[in-house]
Amino acid sequence: MIGKLYHYRGRVVSVYDGDTIHVDIDLGLYTWRKNEKIRLARINAPELRGSSREKGVQSRDFLRELILDKAVLVQTQKDRRGKWGRFVAEIWIKENDQWVNVNDRLVQKGFAEYVDYS
Repeated sequence: MIGKLYHYRGRVVSVYDGDTIHVDIDLGLYTWRKNEKIRLARINAPELRGSSREKGVQSRDFLRELILDKAVLVQTQKDRRGKWGRFVAEIWIKENDQWVNVNDRLVQKGFAEYVDYS
């Protein structure tokens, strides 16, 4: 993780699908943003609708097991929402005293693909 700009502590309160979550974000000084919708940056997971439903459910369930109700570090791309009203972010969890990128973990385990939205 480079620098600390736009890094926040949080707790995952729900997982909608393999690339969309809701997080309570600690902004510091006893200020919280509750239930913020976050789109995981750089990846795309299968949808819960249509022909990809089975893979979408597997992706969502893997992500739930990994981060639901757990403390995370939220690294936003910008300090404002994207065009769909969500923050786009990298999500990090601590495992064995090391920070692990959740977005990359989803791809490594076959539950998402890298995409370039630029």
